[in-house]
Amino acid sequence: MLKHNSYFEGGVQSIGFERHGRRQTVGAIAAGEFHFDTAGAERMTVVSGELSIRFAGDAAWHSYPAGTAFEIAANSGFDVRAATPAAYLCEFL
Repeated sequence: MLKHNSYFEGGVQSIGFERHGRRQTVGAIAAGEFHFDTAGAERMTVVSGELSIRFAGDAAWHSYPAGTAFEIAANSGFDVRAATPAAYLCEFL
């Protein structure tokens, strides 16, 4: 079953699904800056555009263009910034 999620007044939207017993979402991020908290570990793959990420406890921003991925620890959080709309795949680890 598909589940639609909308955050930040529609600035981030995703469709959640399960495959081989693992939860995943695919989504789009509008231009802007947003903060997410994580309950479980996640792997984010940028599929279109580019995202800048600031990990919890890190002052620096890290750029991830399409085709690259990063992981977020459980019980953590991160800031994400997009200069233009971008798309991603999030795998819950």
